[in-house]
Amino acid sequence: MSCMPQVYIVYMGAQHASQYPTYELHLNLLKEILVNCSPSESLVYSYQRSFSGFAAKLSIDEADKLSEREGIVSVFHSRTLKLRTTRSWDFLNFPQSVNRNPPLESDVIVGMLDSGIWPESKSFNDKGLGPPPKKWKGACVNMTCNKYVYKIYNYIFHRLDLNFRDYPVEEPSPRDFDGHGTHTASTATGRSVSHASLYGLAKGTARGAVPSARLAVYKVCWALGCTDHDILAAFDDAISDGVDIISLSISGYKALDYFQDSIAIGSFHAMANGILTSAVAGNDGPKHGTVCNVAPWMVSAAASSIDRHIIDKVVTGDHVSTLVSEDCSMPDKNVVKGKILLCKLLSYETFTKGIQGLISIDDSSLNISFLFPIPFIVISSLDGLNLLNYINNTK
Repeated sequence: MSCMPQVYIVYMGAQHASQYPTYELHLNLLKEILVNCSPSESLVYSYQRSFSGFAAKLSIDEADKLSEREGIVSVFHSRTLKLRTTRSWDFLNFPQSVNRNPPLESDVIVGMLDSGIWPESKSFNDKGLGPPPKKWKGACVNMTCNKYVYKIYNYIFHRLDLNFRDYPVEEPSPRDFDGHGTHTASTATGRSVSHASLYGLAKGTARGAVPSARLAVYKVCWALGCTDHDILAAFDDAISDGVDIISLSISGYKALDYFQDSIAIGSFHAMANGILTSAVAGNDGPKHGTVCNVAPWMVSAAASSIDRHIIDKVVTGDHVSTLVSEDCSMPDKNVVKGKILLCKLLSYETFTKGIQGLISIDDSSLNISFLFPIPFIVISSLDGLNLLNYINNTK
């Protein structure tokens, strides 16, 4: 008989002396309550390096039985959380000319919990860096590391919801096929890279806050998100590896009880070991109650606007084939192919129909950055009205 598909986290607090090794203790607890599954098949993770607990495939009844056992702090369902610029540090009044202490900075190891990394990026060049600090206890796994990126590890072996045949853009490796992890890592610690731009826009020097610091990368996020049980496994490893700071731009959708929150639990044990956790507050503000990572032992950084807009222009003229549509969510390929599309409602399907360019009328997206596979611009409803009038009067 097979195990239940749901993964639950069984949190047992700090490590304590026991007559059994931690892994065997976790298997024994499962053996006492499992009905249709063996302990080894049920166990997803055994957290035993920095705190005690485990993740396992359980039924609701089995999870309830475990929650009543002595020594169990909490049992909760593993959620799937979400991942939530060359100008950032200048905007924060942290210029390139600030006095630095490279020997001190190079002794700092930042553990990044994210979507992986592209280690060949110029932001992670290890030129001029010495060997790892003696406090580092980790090892490079699954990829080639350097003196800048010490560890690259992915938590994939127990992903129950991700079939890589359905997501051809991603593969079971620590590489960053999303881009989020490489972006956040370079923002925190990236080396200075001059002449950076987005296809000629937003030109400048891309750099991190502490460019001589080292990185340990723990890939916990995949095409469908980031699970609580993977996040806790990464905290368990990062604390034991000897990082100084843990950074994660990951959150759920609301604040939870601390004993039901993987980030609150992981960051608590990081704090107990002298490690600061910096987490994202969330991207759903500015409404009340939208901050997710609220535990007082971590630093939560909120998203904000920046003092820069990337602006381009729409140039109209004769012999331009333009098609106007209110709803572009399911366009007819035979109608839109080879044309510039002007519309209000978009979907992924819009970009797969052979159009030459896209103009979106959307006031709500004027201050949000996007990356698209074709020439694309967002204009206001007023500009959209003027453009529509021009198109209708020049046919």
